[in-house]
Amino acid sequence: MKRLLPLFLLLPGIANAEAPTLNSGDTAWMIVATALVLMMTVPGLALFYAGMVRAKNVLSVLMQCFAITALVTVLWVIYGYSLVFDGSEMIKGQVTLASFIGGFDKLFLAGLKPDSLVLGIPESVFITFQMTFAVITPALIVGAFAERMKFSALLAFITLWFTLSYIPIAHMVWAGDGALMWDWGVIDFAGGTVVHINAGVAGLVAALMIGKRKGYPTTAMPPHNLSYTIVGASLLWVGWFGFNAGSAVAANGTAGMAMLVTQIAAGAAALAWMGTEWLLHRKASVLGIASGAVAGLVAITPASGTAGPGGALVIGLAAGVICFYCATRIKQKFAYDDSLDVFGVHAVGGIVGALLTGVFAAPAMGGFGTVTDIGLQLWIQTKGILFTLGYTVVVSWLILKLVDLTIGLRVDADDETQGLDLSLHNERGYIL
Repeated sequence: MKRLLPLFLLLPGIANAEAPTLNSGDTAWMIVATALVLMMTVPGLALFYAGMVRAKNVLSVLMQCFAITALVTVLWVIYGYSLVFDGSEMIKGQVTLASFIGGFDKLFLAGLKPDSLVLGIPESVFITFQMTFAVITPALIVGAFAERMKFSALLAFITLWFTLSYIPIAHMVWAGDGALMWDWGVIDFAGGTVVHINAGVAGLVAALMIGKRKGYPTTAMPPHNLSYTIVGASLLWVGWFGFNAGSAVAANGTAGMAMLVTQIAAGAAALAWMGTEWLLHRKASVLGIASGAVAGLVAITPASGTAGPGGALVIGLAAGVICFYCATRIKQKFAYDDSLDVFGVHAVGGIVGALLTGVFAAPAMGGFGTVTDIGLQLWIQTKGILFTLGYTVVVSWLILKLVDLTIGLRVDADDETQGLDLSLHNERGYIL
């Protein structure tokens, strides 16, 4: 089945095509899109999370997001880009080792020159754009174990998780003909599977293995500064246009439609979450509407290159309601301490979006993909989701177990009571 292909077609070893020529318009847009996606992590996600923790942990969350940005940047240059996008050994329709992981030809960005081109833009821009995706994915996990993980353990966990979970999943979904889930026909335009399901599931595993915060759920732990959170959510919303529309790797109609459906889904989900909360609790909260908008952005991500406006509306409404229930009622029922609802928003929103992509990519449903058999595509999307869930659970558990046995995952009780700002960084977020 021919699909709308968002990225990665002209990388060395992936496709044999005429040498591309530089498109200055596409290049200018992709430079902007890259900056927008980086802004999603610092300061967007950092502020979004920082406002939701207690005052004594605000700097720890900001530090974690900032440090992950630096760490993954270096890892991406050394081996990340090569292991995701070097597909020189892949063979379409054949399952080999190269179907699961890339090669080593691009280690340390070997062979990169100022005039190296990918899809009509400088390869250096493409590398940086993809780097920003690699940065935000592990940073999302931070919210699941906020206020209780050692900083040294965080750095070790992120290094291993980026290497063993993000890189293989990104390769299998995006690397082109011969990559496992690409050959299955999984549609993931901008990262519903690679980014959100992957990170959200890892977050749940981490929250369960590290355990609940001291005093949870009997002690009240309200967000200390929702002003930070709404500003962070706003930066995420704006930055998401780079995330989704930028995945077209061109300033074209696909990018324009991706921008439109992103806005529609975010607005619909924000209203759906707010409306559900208002109906049940008689009040609409700032945290609720912000969380709803993020849930809609998550859900539209895999569908943003193929869904039409009507599909975006349905995806947003569904994500708002379903993520609300998962982040509140389901979380309470099973009593796990996913501090900032990484699983409820990102994993669940990613699953909702990935499934509905199989429906709304069909022209018969107002989409712009090439899906003619919705039932078949739903099965393909489901297979991709299940594989990602299983793989990420196992890998994340093994990594966390290793880190716990060597470094130890959790700060001691006194440090947790004092707060991570002072106990780990010897600094305060506020002068008391």
